[in-house]
Amino acid sequence: MKLKKLFCAVTACVLGASLLVGCSGKDKETGKKFVITLYPDIAPITCENFEKLVNDKFYDGLTFHRVIDDFMAQGGDPADSGKKADTIKGEFLENGVENDLSHRRGIVSMARTSLDMDSASSQFFICYTDCSFLDGSYAAFGEVTSGMDVVDGFLTVEREEGADGYISSPLTPIKIISARMGKEDSSGNPTVEFVVSY
Repeated sequence: MKLKKLFCAVTACVLGASLLVGCSGKDKETGKKFVITLYPDIAPITCENFEKLVNDKFYDGLTFHRVIDDFMAQGGDPADSGKKADTIKGEFLENGVENDLSHRRGIVSMARTSLDMDSASSQFFICYTDCSFLDGSYAAFGEVTSGMDVVDGFLTVEREEGADGYISSPLTPIKIISARMGKEDSSGNPTVEFVVSY
């Protein structure tokens, strides 16, 4: 419950927390990959928005700016990048939408401010462990189906105390080099391949 309160309280203030760095050819050579499978049958609005952002190359150059042990990694903050994303309806039970995808290890969900259930736009988070206390309050919409070891690697990056009061702010940027749509899985679900450097 403490983490849930913390998560709700700081999602608004971390909207300005991303770090941006240049993208070099070396980054592309040494980039690490992971794949997110989207579940539009569970969260169609969220998945459509995520696909649009990926197709617009919105996430390229942004970072995972918030990484907390035994909790989650959060990325996709466009602050200081000049990029803007529209807000979408929150697809979760507290907002009147059925969503039975539980926040467990590897599940991808949308970050939002604590006061507005329809404030999610581009920021998302990946669960490191059982975060089912977030079920019904946040829009889970996908899952890391390949390369979770790469996401685990974010935890090796040295971090300092962030605005949330936790050791969460990476001292070296965890940069999204690219995010591109991949092939559909065997069930017809869209996939997104992320290439990151850290």
